Amino acid sequence: MEDYNKIIESLGVKFIKARHIRMLQPVRIKNFYDVENTLLILYKGEVSFGEENTMALPGDILFIPGGKMLSITYGSSEKPKLVSNEEFMTQREQYFESNRDASMIGDLDNSFGLVAFEAKVFDSVNFFTSLDIPPFIIKGEDELTYTIRQILTEDALDQPGKGRIIKIKTEEIAIGVIRYILEHRLFVEQLATNSTYFKDPRLIDIFAYIKNNIGGDLSNKVLANVANVSEDYVGQYFKMLTGINPQDYIEYQRMEAAVGLLRTTKKSIRAIGAEVGYKDTAYFCRRFKMMFGIPAGKMRRRESLMNL
Repeated sequence: MEDYNKIIESLGVKFIKARHIRMLQPVRIKNFYDVENTLLILYKGEVSFGEENTMALPGDILFIPGGKMLSITYGSSEKPKLVSNEEFMTQREQYFESNRDASMIGDLDNSFGLVAFEAKVFDSVNFFTSLDIPPFIIKGEDELTYTIRQILTEDALDQPGKGRIIKIKTEEIAIGVIRYILEHRLFVEQLATNSTYFKDPRLIDIFAYIKNNIGGDLSNKVLANVANVSEDYVGQYFKMLTGINPQDYIEYQRMEAAVGLLRTTKKSIRAIGAEVGYKDTAYFCRRFKMMFGIPAGKMRRRESLMNL
């Protein structure tokens, strides 16, 4: 239990967005992908996911870890319109309608609530992504359900202290997901393995260096100097503790940083690519689309639509 408390204490949790959404027509996204963790609570209607079309029932909470590609169906699974992630993001208003009326949360037909958040170990490693766990349904968690609704309500209102309350409640839902995993013994092996992050300060130094130098030289030679190991060994060492090689991890961090800049700034695609370490804008755009399924420019439009 001590390791799990260390995990929770080390987590930096950040609220991204909350939405109360009405589904306008059935749609199946064959390759949905996002960098953020998502909690989706179904109020009325149908939502299913995965190759087996696992069905969420009204009152269920679907947890989608950041960085996990999946197929997901909003609305009836009998004859939904099949679209790619890119098509969905650029035509989102055809399928979803956001509602900002706090009094209507949970009362609309074909509706769900959504809260997206980050949870990073030592403010560097995406915790749920690092577990490599699939999306799963959370059932019978009234307290978690209530907290999600509180976030949705606070986000829809303009009350003093709104940001502070949302921050606290977002931390609560992140802990709630971890507790659910532990209580139901889901992915416990992966969770236990993740404690390696707390046992080797050299790995923590690497994470911190990558975060603070995301646009600079992050070659294995540089990382080896940070960790005080040989250049030949640093890749093996990193993969042994994290399950991925350092350059794959670095690219994910760079792309995640790019999404953050697309969401929060008006910088050009060229400037964003350079800021996260890509001198060749065309290469950055190709890698971005390969990872997220949509071009960087359309990702920015998606973020604009999500704020409507």
